[in-house]
Amino acid sequence: MRALAAAVQMTSTSEVERNLDAAEALVERAAARGACFVGLPENFAFLRSEGQPVPEPQDLDGPWVARMSALARRLRVTLLLGSLPERVPGDTRVRNTSVLLGPDGETIAVYRKIHLFDIDLPGMEHLKESKAVAPGGELVVADTEAGRLGLSVCYDLRFPELYRAHAARGARFLAVPSAFARETGRDHWEVLLRARAIENQAFVLAPAQWGRHGPDRSSHGRSLIVDPWGVILAQAPDRPCVVIADCDLDHQDRLRAALP
Repeated sequence: MRALAAAVQMTSTSEVERNLDAAEALVERAAARGACFVGLPENFAFLRSEGQPVPEPQDLDGPWVARMSALARRLRVTLLLGSLPERVPGDTRVRNTSVLLGPDGETIAVYRKIHLFDIDLPGMEHLKESKAVAPGGELVVADTEAGRLGLSVCYDLRFPELYRAHAARGARFLAVPSAFARETGRDHWEVLLRARAIENQAFVLAPAQWGRHGPDRSSHGRSLIVDPWGVILAQAPDRPCVVIADCDLDHQDRLRAALP
C-alpha cells in the first residue's frame, strides 16, 4: 500500500484573504500532482508575532474552515489545516488548533496545541505564545484513508513522549505543521523531525512557514517529509511551494517487523 503525501510551504502574513488564496492555490497544485493527503503549515491563514492579539478568532464552523472544507471536497483530498486561532468562549485568548478534513469536506479530528512557544533566547524574548494562546490538553490520533495520523503543532516537536503516545495508539504518520523560528530552525528542525520518525518508525509530514511574516517575525521553512528510517523523502527550497513524497506503507511494515 502506498500514499502520496504533500507538504505545503507558505509565507503567511496578517493579510487573511491573501493567505487563504495562496493556500488554496498550493493545495490545488498538490492535488493536480496526485497527492491524496495535503498538509498546510501552522497559522496558514494569519501570522504575525507570538503573543499579539488575533483580530479574527475563528469558530470551527467559521468561514476559514468552511472555505477549506469546500476545497477538500472539490479536490477529494484529506486536508490538514495546520493551525488556526480558535475562539475560546469567555477567554480573550485563542487556541492554536489543527483541523483535519476528509475528502468529503467533513471534519475528521481537531487538535489543540499543547506545548506553547514561550522562550527566553537572546533576541527572541518577544516570542511568548501563551500571552495570546491557551494550551490544549488532549492527545489526538485520527483515522485517515492512508492510516492513523498523530496530530501535533510546531513546538510540540521538542516533546518526544507525545509522539511515543501517538505510536502506541497505532499512528503510521505524524503531522508537525510549523512556523519554526529561524534562529532555532537552522540547527534543530531537521534533526528533531528525523528523530521523531526513527523513534516511532513513522512517516513525518512537516509543512512549514518560511520567510519574513512582518517586521519582527520570520520562519526557517525547509518543509520536510521523512520516512520511518529517518530518510528525507522531500524537502522544500526557500520559497513558497509544494513538496510531495510517495509513502510506502509496506516498507514501513517491514521496518517495524525487523526492529520491533
